[in-house]
Amino acid sequence: MAAYAALVSVLTIIDHIQNHPRLSISFDVDQLESLGKKVGFLLDFVENDTHGVVSRQVEVLESQIASAAYAAEDVIESHVVDQIQPACHRLQKIVKDEIAMLDLQAVIQDMDSIKKKVLEFKDEIGSNDDDIHPTSTTTSSSTPLITTGKNTMVGFEEHLFQLLDKLTVQQSNRQVIPIVGMGGIGKTTLAQNAYEDPLIVQHFDIRTWVTVSQKYNGKQLLLQLLSRQSCETDEHLLGQELHKMLWGRRYLIVIDDIWSIEAWEEVSRFFPDNNNGSRIVMTTRISNVATHFDSLLFELSFLDEDQSWKLFCKKAFGHAGCPSKLVDIGKEIVQKCKGLPLSISVIGGLLGRSHMTQEYWKYIAKDLISILNYGEDENCLSILSLSYNYLPAHLKPCFLYMGIFPEDDVIRVSQLIELWVAEGFIKSNESQSLEEIAQGYINDLIDRNLILKHKSGSDGRIKFCKIHDLLRDLSLKLAQKDDFICVMEDIQRGTERGRRIVCNETIVQAENHESRVIDTLQLASVTRSLITSTNSRLSNNRLLRVMSFNVEPDENYLRWHIVDKVNMRYLAYNKYVVSSLVKLPSSMSVLWNLQTIYIEREIEAPPEIWEMRQLRHVTIWGLHLHDPPSQSRGQQEDVFALQNLQTLRSVINFVWSEEACKRVVNVRKLSIYYDDDSKWSIKDYSLYTIGKYLHKLERLQLLSFRSDNVLQKLTFPSSLKKLHLRNCKIHLEGLTVIGSLPNLEVLKLSRLSARESAVWNPVEGEFLRLKFLLIFDINLVKWNADNSHFPVLEKLFLVALGKLEEIPLDIGEIPTLGLIQVNYCSEPAATMKIAEEQENNGNEELQVRVTFNRKAKLESFREKMKQLDDHIDFTRNNFHVETL
Repeated sequence: MAAYAALVSVLTIIDHIQNHPRLSISFDVDQLESLGKKVGFLLDFVENDTHGVVSRQVEVLESQIASAAYAAEDVIESHVVDQIQPACHRLQKIVKDEIAMLDLQAVIQDMDSIKKKVLEFKDEIGSNDDDIHPTSTTTSSSTPLITTGKNTMVGFEEHLFQLLDKLTVQQSNRQVIPIVGMGGIGKTTLAQNAYEDPLIVQHFDIRTWVTVSQKYNGKQLLLQLLSRQSCETDEHLLGQELHKMLWGRRYLIVIDDIWSIEAWEEVSRFFPDNNNGSRIVMTTRISNVATHFDSLLFELSFLDEDQSWKLFCKKAFGHAGCPSKLVDIGKEIVQKCKGLPLSISVIGGLLGRSHMTQEYWKYIAKDLISILNYGEDENCLSILSLSYNYLPAHLKPCFLYMGIFPEDDVIRVSQLIELWVAEGFIKSNESQSLEEIAQGYINDLIDRNLILKHKSGSDGRIKFCKIHDLLRDLSLKLAQKDDFICVMEDIQRGTERGRRIVCNETIVQAENHESRVIDTLQLASVTRSLITSTNSRLSNNRLLRVMSFNVEPDENYLRWHIVDKVNMRYLAYNKYVVSSLVKLPSSMSVLWNLQTIYIEREIEAPPEIWEMRQLRHVTIWGLHLHDPPSQSRGQQEDVFALQNLQTLRSVINFVWSEEACKRVVNVRKLSIYYDDDSKWSIKDYSLYTIGKYLHKLERLQLLSFRSDNVLQKLTFPSSLKKLHLRNCKIHLEGLTVIGSLPNLEVLKLSRLSARESAVWNPVEGEFLRLKFLLIFDINLVKWNADNSHFPVLEKLFLVALGKLEEIPLDIGEIPTLGLIQVNYCSEPAATMKIAEEQENNGNEELQVRVTFNRKAKLESFREKMKQLDDHIDFTRNNFHVETL
């Protein structure tokens, strides 16, 4: 909700000012304290006293609270800008608007007036407490969510069986298989369960998935099919490349959420009919799209009563089952969802996190009755909005914020967290960092089925998420109603007054629209967040906090105008460009509150970056840092200390002196790069200090093209959980140093320059907590490992090990091991033996997958295995081979 977000934002601003050595003395201390108390009172009301009640009186109060909080933001931050901008010697523009007419005392008086109305409201409802029911509880945790596999599917088991049969039946011609049904019915879930089925993984040489959406781009579809982020190649050449990749191979392509025949025709000409059983599955809400192909289609209908109840129980209770006292009222609630899986899942997520009382559940059922007379789409949206109404106050702005992302966008969780923190609506506490609190919020939204898990990282934590189209529609509808977000679908009157403006690529590219978009954005004097595909200086906006550009980094802006937005907290250029080094200006330290900077190009930062104490996340694709300034006599120790810095990537050729390490002692993610410049010796980089000072470091990536043995100088802190060494020269016996790290869970060894005919002899008692191991392109000949060396390993990836004589058979005996993935290795025969032994021993959990880069190599492998054993079985459930 806008009120909660605005109030927390004001408290955040006050806290930042009070902790700033210069700004704190430019405000009246008594005024700030008075404002803080009144904001705290209103925040307590919004959090605890509205009880999830949706009434006109509450909506009016919350709207007034949000407006007063916005006014407080405008007054305070305008004053901050006035204080700082003269210091950077820029011409001051006198903007005579409503902001200039306000003062802090007037804001405090306004909040006093609202406080009186709140007290009257509380008195009014005090006598009716029996009618007010508490909102659902939340158990936000800082523990990152672990992905648990496929989406829950109930009621479509027969459809899945038929779909698997249709995909593998011996009809050689290429076939298109449509799945049709309304939004939220389960089309994508059905397709995903088939796509990930072991039989399908084994059957097809190539599998790929593309999501289309209503507003599609032909080139982007082809890039998705080729598993690329971006490139300069034109659409026709990309199509030819796709055709070449698919030619002669049995492929499965899933085209998810297609809305028109035109979108199909855009890409289908590049899908060859190899007469080998290739298949294309497409999901759509549009019946005439599904019937266009004149083939057997799967039409999904609503779940029946039993299926609905089964799905609800899975979502609300997992394996525990529904308490007997809630069965009757629970079934009444499920009946109101009318068999739509998405509605059932979301309501299940709501009640699974709520008070387990009949009284509370009856209150939910009563609300559902009021929306029974809507049409199908409105009924679904209304059921979903009920789940929003009963969210705790702190989760509401987080859900509304999902509307800034395009339809079907894959959202990086770390980026989402950084944006939430920069927006200022994550309320701090003493025991957790803001990022840990935000991670807990994401976990809660996923548990409630309002955000979808998409992909996990090597450590099992969720790395990417998505939001269902209908839920995104809901977030946008509610956000725009509350003026929380303004999405520019067209040049609309009033857009310039939006606090957060999203300007997508489609409107910028429309004919004659770009200049009009820029003119509109120039007028946005109170906007705090701008997510755009245009690259404009926006000189009239002094108060911007979040600037996210979906374009290539603008050298002119970075070099000269980055300092114009002194209020900025988050700056991101989300497209990569290969170009010359850009030097940021020394005056960038005026960006007093900058927290996150993400730029996909090579940058040289000035020495003044060490003065930017609010920095939390610095991700630059090639960051050149100067040594930190020496501390003057009598100067406070923390003047140049970046106490809040948690992420620092990718630093080039930096000397990690003791002085430098002391400045970043709280960093958790570090990526460092060293080239082969011969003028440096390895000792000059002082890598030993990393282990000595960075005691909170959890993730370290080192890329080095130097000829030195990096492990001779580099030391590791015991806090390290994830380590990636790339292109380094090491001796494998030196891995004992890494194996002794007590908290290491993920180890990636990529293209290491080891000795010729290298042998790795792991030592028992090492790698005691390692869960993920990648060995990629190393001169490894022998690996003498068994089940005692990696006792809790869960995933093993062996890639491009052309000299490895044999994969250790005893690796399969590790009880926790769930996956062995072997790609392009010289002797994968042992993998077949491992799969056979483990299946015979009753181990149904371990999956073994072997990938070849050419079909000829796959056939050669099959022939070799048949020569060894005439009865070899290539159709084992736990063994899969494929080509890329």
